[in-house]
Amino acid sequence: MTERKPPGLGFESWVDKQIREATERGDFDNLPGAGKPIADLDRPYDEVWVTNHLRREGLSSEDLLPTPLRLRKEVERFPETAAKLRTEVAVRDAAEELNTRIMAWLRAPFGPPIPVRPVKVEEAVERWRSDREAARRAEREAARTAANTQADQRGSTPRQRPWWSRLLRRPS
Repeated sequence: MTERKPPGLGFESWVDKQIREATERGDFDNLPGAGKPIADLDRPYDEVWVTNHLRREGLSSEDLLPTPLRLRKEVERFPETAAKLRTEVAVRDAAEELNTRIMAWLRAPFGPPIPVRPVKVEEAVERWRSDREAARRAEREAARTAANTQADQRGSTPRQRPWWSRLLRRPS
């Protein structure tokens, strides 16, 4: 049990004395969290608590957004989402699923009145096709460049005629 403050002694000096004595005894050594800041004092406590809670639960800050804003972000990111899909059917299904969630929110809106437009499925599929074709062309060009680079490193070109054909000057 703690001792009482003696009469006639100022409260601050009594507390300082208690802290000094505890420090001398080593009561504050090896405490959990030693050397870490008590709180993030640059930001308000609520913000610190929320960010720590989100990190601990494995959530993103987008989970805190109202439904229409989350839907708008999904619509904006749909081309990147579609690029990860392998088939046209999967792209159509993803677009239609997103549109279903948008329509459900439009039928019973809650939260701030923010306009959200559905994804145009045919435009999304067409963009997916063109992006996929561009990626394939880039892959082929990269493979061709790599083959030429390897041939240059070996000291020959990929279409060079055999030595005996060049020696005899015969067309290959």
